[in-house]
Amino acid sequence: MTGSFALLKQRRFLPLFVTQLLGAFNDNLFKNAMVLFVVYGVFNDEASETLFSAVATGLFILPFFLLSALAGQLADTRDKARIIRIVKFCEILIMLVGGAGLVLAWLGFAVHLIAIPLMMLALFAMGIHSTFFGPIKYAILPQHLKSDEVLAGTGLVEAGTYIAILAGTILAGIIDVEWAALGVVLVAAIGYWTGRKVPPAPPEHEETGIDWHIVRSSITLVRGTMHIPRLYLAILSISFFWTIGAVLFIQFPPLVKNILHADKSVASLFLAIFSIGIAIGSVAVNRLLKGQVSARYSPASVIVMGVFVVAFYWVCRNWGAAPETILLDAASWASTIAGARPLLYDIGGFLGHKEVIPLLASLLGIAISGGMFVVPLYAFLTTTVPKDQTARTVAANNIVNSGAMVGGSLLALGLSIFGVGVVDQLLMSAAMCLVSAWLAQKLHRACD
Repeated sequence: MTGSFALLKQRRFLPLFVTQLLGAFNDNLFKNAMVLFVVYGVFNDEASETLFSAVATGLFILPFFLLSALAGQLADTRDKARIIRIVKFCEILIMLVGGAGLVLAWLGFAVHLIAIPLMMLALFAMGIHSTFFGPIKYAILPQHLKSDEVLAGTGLVEAGTYIAILAGTILAGIIDVEWAALGVVLVAAIGYWTGRKVPPAPPEHEETGIDWHIVRSSITLVRGTMHIPRLYLAILSISFFWTIGAVLFIQFPPLVKNILHADKSVASLFLAIFSIGIAIGSVAVNRLLKGQVSARYSPASVIVMGVFVVAFYWVCRNWGAAPETILLDAASWASTIAGARPLLYDIGGFLGHKEVIPLLASLLGIAISGGMFVVPLYAFLTTTVPKDQTARTVAANNIVNSGAMVGGSLLALGLSIFGVGVVDQLLMSAAMCLVSAWLAQKLHRACD
């Protein structure tokens, strides 16, 4: 088997890897700059912050549910490299709109009326961008890589994605929104340039017609994929995993602000640690499996993930009160609901908290075990079917995944409306890990 990192020297892999990395970086720089600005600079109560975070997550995911079938058909019946060039050009236009929203938010001009809607529009459009790019990044791997390189390539794509998420997340927490606005446009332009370097990836067969009816094509695609037992179990397992991930990502900003009493730099630290952990798990499971596509370690990995979620819940529940309270002057008081605002920990104060080590260790454990769980399942999607059907298989997975993630977002939102706090919602995520473990075990047995 070719070593994982040796693929980074190959033109058949490197341009795709860099293009995907830049896209993931840009998604997260923009999304987190937007969410952190609104959570910390516009709203001042947990319910509104959770609502905004849930709506933003739902808007980004919705295109995956609506358009994945169309994206899969295009990727399997057209040159994938050509689609990449078109999609990455569109990213430049999208980020010009999103950047305008960030600048208006920074200027304080019509924040609710214009700036936030512009940012939400760009976020939805980036969801469309990712919907059409997503099937390609996995489906192109079996076409450009050897059979014993696919798992390594998948692991590198996953690891690179989360390293990019890490970088975008950290940067969003430490720079002002006006610099984020400039950054997202520049990165989109660079991504277009690297996308043009991806080698041609023509369809395996002659180009065929496309069903443009998104509802009918989605139903047909999912029905045509889910009847294969191994794919059915892999897709359901991945869907439960990303439902858990969606709930956790929705909870992080309001949890960090209202439960851990920390500022937006700590929220970025949380997302960064989560990204590092996923990257570590993605590479580690490839080493353990030695290139073999197998769900052998997936059931145990997701059970361990559930244990770490419970540990994370326990530490959060016993974290303690805010460091102190700042009394506001009369002018500031008039613009707030209450006459006092809690002082938030910065990075230094947060890292000095007596419970910080078990908190961050449990968060890292969640992410590492999650990465070890999900990467082999993605490899199943691209190696179980013929090469001319891989993009549609990934697209079918995206439809089911996005439906589950939207469901998880609505569940988190509903629990918040009914007064269930973000800490207690962590237990729901832990319970979902048991379902994922059961499905992964069934998949492992079906493949023996």
